Formats: sequence, structure tokens, C-alpha cells
Amino acid sequence: MNHGGDLSAKRVFDALLASAGLLVSAPLWAVFAIVIKLEDGGPVFFAQPRCGHRGRVFQTFKFRTMSRDAENALGPTYAVPGDTRVTWTGRLLRATALDELPQLVNIFLGQMSFVGPRPERPEFVEEFKNELPSYEQRLQIPPGLTGLAQIYGHYNSSPRAKLRYDLLYLKRRSFPLDVKLILLSFWISLRGRWQLRGKKL
Repeated sequence: MNHGGDLSAKRVFDALLASAGLLVSAPLWAVFAIVIKLEDGGPVFFAQPRCGHRGRVFQTFKFRTMSRDAENALGPTYAVPGDTRVTWTGRLLRATALDELPQLVNIFLGQMSFVGPRPERPEFVEEFKNELPSYEQRLQIPPGLTGLAQIYGHYNSSPRAKLRYDLLYLKRRSFPLDVKLILLSFWISLRGRWQLRGKKL
């Protein structure tokens, strides 16, 4: 299989779809920016370093869903059910995954793809590489906005369980599979089911 050619075609598809997505979603950006700002006066966007293709670190962008300075006390930690750090607006954005809209910029810039393993924070990547021998394989392709682990796994699935989905995607990735996963992601967003602890579909 010509993985280099596959990645090149995937990149063209990603750039075209991200461009269309940025144009269509522009009015939503304005609405979310106003609502987030009105809620607590904090920054609209949240930037964070993540590991991408071959371990290269880049900045991901999201609409801010947590209170200002949410990690000052605890440091880098995953959100948990009922997390008091998540704002009212943040809960709505997370349920529909609309907080991830700014990552269309990351996709347009070639730092991410629409489908692939989710990019993790560098400190977590180093931890998981020590605990899970196959973890580094997921860095062979650009990280994604959505993927098998996000759609078929649970919100609080363990890193080991998510890795199994990521390695399965690496083995079976194809354009038809990507289209299927993108359409399923839209369906989950429309139903506001991304934060469910059980099945989303």
C-alpha cells in the first residue's frame, strides 16, 4: 500500500474540507465568542501544545470550555464527569464537540487531519510511551479531529483501550473509512452525544 500517496491525497481532502468548514462556520465563531466572553469575561480561545505527526509539537486551538486558570491548582488533568471547572457554555460546546471548531485551522495548516488518533499533550505522550509499548505507532500519521476511538470508545475509556482503536485505524485506514467516520461524527454532534459515558451511536 502506498501510504505516502494516501497521506498526500488525504492532505488535499483535509485542506478543501477545512476551508469549506471555516467559511460555513464563521457565524458560529462570532456567536460563541460573544457568549463565552459574556459568561466570565475570560479569553475566548484556549491554546495547548499537542504531539502531532512523528512527535512534532504544535499548538491546538479550541473554544475555551473551562474556567480561567482551571489547571493552576491541579496541573494537567483530564476532565471528569461533573467537573466543576467546565463552564455552563462549555458543557454545551463539549456535548456537541463545537468547542473543537477552531481545530479546523490546525487541519487547514496541515498539523492535523479530520480523521486519525487524537493528539495528546506531550507530558501524557511520554507517560503512555513508557506504559504502552505500541503507543508510539500512533504518531506515524497526523492526528485527527475524530477517529475510531472517539466514535466507538467511551468518553472515559482507558489509554490502552483507545490505543487499540488507533492501531486498528492505522491498519485499515482508507478514504471510504474516513468519510464514514466524518459522517458519523456529524451525526453524534447533531444529537449532542459526545460526552456520554456509554455508546454514542
